[in-house]
Amino acid sequence: MSKVIEVVEELVSPIVQDMGLELVDIEYVKEGKSWFLRIYIDKEGGIDIEECGIVSERLGERLDEVDPIPHNYFLEVSSPGAERPLKKEQDFERAVGETVFVKTYEAVDGEKTFQGKLLAFNKETLTLELKVKTRKVEKEIPFDKVAQARLAIEF
Repeated sequence: MSKVIEVVEELVSPIVQDMGLELVDIEYVKEGKSWFLRIYIDKEGGIDIEECGIVSERLGERLDEVDPIPHNYFLEVSSPGAERPLKKEQDFERAVGETVFVKTYEAVDGEKTFQGKLLAFNKETLTLELKVKTRKVEKEIPFDKVAQARLAIEF
């Protein structure tokens, strides 16, 4: 699977760069009996359906030429949505000041999931402001222990 993602990233990167967009993520997954190749793109201010359509069309042509996937699959190009995943260092840097959800590989002070305001990020540590009952506390999470992270919507 990772080989497919590598090839697709090589094919889609120049397309999104030419359009002034950002490649947020690529997923290649099997759901039920069907395979899905999902491309998530974004830009400052958000993207629209037309931009998704153009990327889909151009990438579809390149995928037909290179043919890196030996079976049928569905190609989906979309925005990452309001709860955008945070994967690259620059994603975390941009998210400072935002509410985030973080899941770790191993427990940090007895917990593996955290949701709070991202106060700071450096290449080694995330600093979150968490609400614990009626007070706010700061929690440092080692970056190398982060399994998953995304923006979170607070209600």
